[in-house]
Amino acid sequence: MIEITLPDGSVRSYDNNITAMDVAKDISEGFARNVISAKFNDVTIETSTTLTTNGNLVLYTWREDEGKKAFWHSSAHILAQALEELYPGVKLSIGPAIENGFYYDIDLGNRSISDKDFKAIEDKMLEIARGKHEFKMKSVSKADALSLYKEQGNEYKVELIENLVDGEITFCDHSTFTDLCRGGHIPNTGIVKAVKILSVAGAYWRGDENNKQLTRVYGTSFPKQKELKEYLELLEEAKKRDHRKLGKQLELFTFSQKVGQGLPLWLPKGAALRARLEDFLKKAQQKAGYEMVVTPHIGQKELYVTSGHYAKYGEDSFQPIKTPKEDEEFLLKPMNCPHHCEIYNAKPFSYKELPKRYAEFGTVYRYEQSGELHGLTRVRGFTQDDAHIFCTTDQLDKEFKEVIDLVLYVFGSLGFENFTAQVSVRDLDTPEKYIGDPENWEKAEQAIINAAKDKGLNYVIESGEAAFYGPKLDFMVKDALGRSWQLGTIQVDYNLPERFDLSYKGSDNELHRPVMIHRAPFGSMERFVAILLEHTGGNFPLWLMPEQVIILSISEKYEKYAEKVLNLLENNEIRALIDNRNETMGKKIREAEMNKIPYMIIVGENEENENKISVRQHGGEDLGMISVEDFSKIVETEIHKTLKQFKV
Repeated sequence: MIEITLPDGSVRSYDNNITAMDVAKDISEGFARNVISAKFNDVTIETSTTLTTNGNLVLYTWREDEGKKAFWHSSAHILAQALEELYPGVKLSIGPAIENGFYYDIDLGNRSISDKDFKAIEDKMLEIARGKHEFKMKSVSKADALSLYKEQGNEYKVELIENLVDGEITFCDHSTFTDLCRGGHIPNTGIVKAVKILSVAGAYWRGDENNKQLTRVYGTSFPKQKELKEYLELLEEAKKRDHRKLGKQLELFTFSQKVGQGLPLWLPKGAALRARLEDFLKKAQQKAGYEMVVTPHIGQKELYVTSGHYAKYGEDSFQPIKTPKEDEEFLLKPMNCPHHCEIYNAKPFSYKELPKRYAEFGTVYRYEQSGELHGLTRVRGFTQDDAHIFCTTDQLDKEFKEVIDLVLYVFGSLGFENFTAQVSVRDLDTPEKYIGDPENWEKAEQAIINAAKDKGLNYVIESGEAAFYGPKLDFMVKDALGRSWQLGTIQVDYNLPERFDLSYKGSDNELHRPVMIHRAPFGSMERFVAILLEHTGGNFPLWLMPEQVIILSISEKYEKYAEKVLNLLENNEIRALIDNRNETMGKKIREAEMNKIPYMIIVGENEENENKISVRQHGGEDLGMISVEDFSKIVETEIHKTLKQFKV
């Protein structure tokens, strides 16, 4: 007999060699019909996998992320079979599950796939799915695996297998199709009821632009047609909210080929928006005891060698900048933290002077491949709302919790209410990815978990997601469309203080190492603005809007009154402008709506005679004719409702 522990803590005894699906059926036949994936002792398994030892079993349905992952991974296999049947001789490479779907990278030779071919691929996938073919895993020797793909002339699979360990290679079979695979499938193809091919794109093999460019086929699938329909409607809404489209429409930012890919140019309205975000955070930081610093855009290569960034990210950085002096090299700054370590090192500190909190809106540069650039969310030059806190170990818990408070204040003021905290820790199986003493890592990870518990955060622990120098608390925020984004991060670091030989004099008159907290509530200004644009659809909180009010006069006769209204609004610190173009009122109103301006004020004979204004809200609601003073109170109330007060 073996003992199986379920997520609720209950323990059930079974005969040896029972399967994960048998356990599901023992719980409930109805539940078992919905189970599509499983994990045993934190390892993804098939629902048909036999269990031979005691352990912890988790069963997943479509409702859980792990269930969706297995569903979409299995769908990628179905896509691969469909492509093989429709395009004989196609060479398959990799086909993982991704967020909201899957893709497969293929070498079509001289052929191509366009959107005209999508329906034929979808039809073939559904035909295969209806066969209800079981997914079956099998072990294959390295020699046999290589022989199979060499015979097919598939150099991509051969390269993958050459890097695998003999005895650990597995294939997955379904129907007449077989593929190199580590596992994690749904019970059979029949569970897939609805599919959609979304797009095709070019993708270099293994992400290296020196390799051949393959065709990447993106798709998604669902257990019900209704769910696919809802998802496609969501995609249409996402297209309308695309930050690249809205950024152009609202005149916030642009890009120039002459300036360079991935280097955004902020237009006046966008620059003003950024400035307001910066001022908003600066005021909160000032209350919390941060000091603003400024560091250069470059640093000597040796600085980043000391920090460890060059060894980890040197290949992804811009090439070193050489100077006339022999052997002198600089890098465009990829991180702000090494510079802040040197600021701390500029003078000695005693324990009475800690913590030191240095903040900077620092611009950094990283060389992203051109195919990975995407609007403001993936750029080569971006500004981080960076800060680094140097404190004693006794101060760590309090400082970390206060940073959590700051992040929650930012989210609350900008309408991000649905989020999960993710404690990102080391992957203990790959210690070579991290620097520093394992004992310090253990202390840092426990400090983050304790703080998350004490603050009552809804958190999960994710192995392998830590930074190379320390664990972190990442905030995974869901936007208005239900999409998840990583926004805001707090990291505990014992390693950089060691590498930069940072110290403070303790109460015992001895030198001690400070602990370092890295934090960025926005993450980067560019990415944050992009996500905020898509979350709000361009309808920012009123306090943040570039233009809060536009004044439209019925005719030239009332322009002087319009200017009087403008002055009164500006005296009340309301951002307004007058549209006095020689256009029809209807066109002016339509354009104000398109530009997402929250309020339109219309002035004419009646308004001037009564010394009032007619107010129309974005979206069409008419607030009637009121005084400027009453309108100012409406604006003030709305701002106070959304812009939270930061309390230390």
